[in-house]
Amino acid sequence: MTTTRLTRYDRSMLRLMNDRRAAAWYATAARRRLVVAAHVTLTVAGGALMTHFSLAGDEALWTVAVTAVLLLPWMVATGVINGATRGLLELRERALDERQSAERSRVLARAHRVTTLLLAVAAVTLLITGGTAGDAPKTYVAPLLIAVLVVHWVMPLWVAGWRAQDEPTDDDVVLEPGALGR
Repeated sequence: MTTTRLTRYDRSMLRLMNDRRAAAWYATAARRRLVVAAHVTLTVAGGALMTHFSLAGDEALWTVAVTAVLLLPWMVATGVINGATRGLLELRERALDERQSAERSRVLARAHRVTTLLLAVAAVTLLITGGTAGDAPKTYVAPLLIAVLVVHWVMPLWVAGWRAQDEPTDDDVVLEPGALGR
């Protein structure tokens, strides 16, 4: 951590993000990746439902209700990923140690590269579709841009959750000879 004093908010967020009561949900890499996959699926489902609502108009009011129902497990999955990463992306910089700060930089850089690639694919898709149809598909531009914005927003969380390391066990701790006798 830096030498800057932590505020009461920083201390409470640090306590919350380091609460290990739900550690069983993300104790292994397979569980963390399952939670990230569920979060991606819920995000895509919510985006697809809202796209359907915007394109179908008032006829598809049911999509808003289903999206609202999907929001609760989406929020739980977000919390699990934040717990698995110990709040890597939620804590202020002054509440992170040097290792966490470096990991945050790596996660943000990788997420930026993935999002840039996704944005390029979206732009090429719209250009090809517009060239094939003879006109740019204006109906799909807004939902696609909103989808890319949402992915840009949550991609660092997905990358951090995917890259999170297992907690060290007691067997992993290596003591120097004579360290216990001091």
